[in-house]
Amino acid sequence: MFAFALAFAQVPSPARAAAENENLVHVSGARIAGDEDRTRFVLDLDQQLSPVISALADPYRLIIDLPEITFDLPADTGREGRGLIKAWRYGLFAKGKSRIVLDVSEPVAIDKTFVLPAVDDQPARMVIDIVKTSREGFLKFVQSSSAKPVRTANREEGGKGDRLAKADLRDKPLIMLDPGHGGIDTGAIGVAGTLEKAVVLEFSDILKRKLEETGRYTVRMTRDDDTFIPLGERVEIGHRQQADLFISVHADSVVRGRSLARGATVYTLSDRASDQLAQEIAESENMSDVIAGVQLEDEPADVADILIDLARRETRNFSVFFARSLVSELKSAVRLIHNPHRSAGFRVLKANDVPSVLVELGYLSNSHDEKLLISDEWRERMADAMVEAVDTFFRPRLAQDRSRESDKVSQ
Repeated sequence: MFAFALAFAQVPSPARAAAENENLVHVSGARIAGDEDRTRFVLDLDQQLSPVISALADPYRLIIDLPEITFDLPADTGREGRGLIKAWRYGLFAKGKSRIVLDVSEPVAIDKTFVLPAVDDQPARMVIDIVKTSREGFLKFVQSSSAKPVRTANREEGGKGDRLAKADLRDKPLIMLDPGHGGIDTGAIGVAGTLEKAVVLEFSDILKRKLEETGRYTVRMTRDDDTFIPLGERVEIGHRQQADLFISVHADSVVRGRSLARGATVYTLSDRASDQLAQEIAESENMSDVIAGVQLEDEPADVADILIDLARRETRNFSVFFARSLVSELKSAVRLIHNPHRSAGFRVLKANDVPSVLVELGYLSNSHDEKLLISDEWRERMADAMVEAVDTFFRPRLAQDRSRESDKVSQ
């Protein structure tokens, strides 16, 4: 799922896009020069700007943060590096902020950075020169540059008291849809160039509409545009909103057996992967923060509390129940992979108090699946089946709610 170029299937109208991008810096070219002793990274710009550069280790990365800019580069830009730069990728990191991530082969230091003004028919140029350094020197730069994840602005804040108040006031189950990837993290890239981040957002919009049309659910999404959100933030959104169900939507690719792996898969959380494919998919999805150049935080230690342990077990049981219901509904609607309910250690499913599943709609590494994933008819059928599964999951609660309403009326 290594992501490089930025593209997006859901775009505004040409007139609106032109108006929105009119004042943005435009990048028209990029190149790498030099060797393994000194490497130069160059961007061609239509106006000058100043980058903020930081670093992250393990793996070694340089992070170039910029105001939101428009990239007009070939689709394969960044896939091949040179000298000290192995590869690089770019895209929207948060609202109003773009990011470039340089994957470097070893510890490096910034030798110099400068921006050349435009002259005659030559564009402005941002130039970054890097040279070899020691690991100790690189780690000092990591510490001094203090790269931190940026909290995106499309979610509500609130403490525990707010969460409880929301739950008490709610008269419908709240379903949180989580379209995977976004922004600088494109996710998987299909055989014909389809981007995972675009496919899953489009599908999530369809599923959200269908769930809301039932009138039985409140539906929210972790992202509703082409914005990157760290994995931990996605989990926190579901927890903070006290979601009754969290559905993370993906469409991954596999390296081994690329032409053979087909069909939808439903994953739940487990400490040990159910099989090798589940392990590979979990490792791939868990790399999302690394792809976007986010500082990885240590996983919080498990709290030795019997109540927390019971809540975790109950949540996993509900997750498995929904996963089985979903597989049952999908069987009659779309093609499923062999053994469609699998499990592994997906970071995005780790909310102790929210039943969560990760749905792989299909595999973009398979040309047949890729065609289905962009088919309106297939997506409608898939979404309808998922709505049925959600109805099955919440049927006891909805029946209880109707009974209470009936009792109120009779009184």
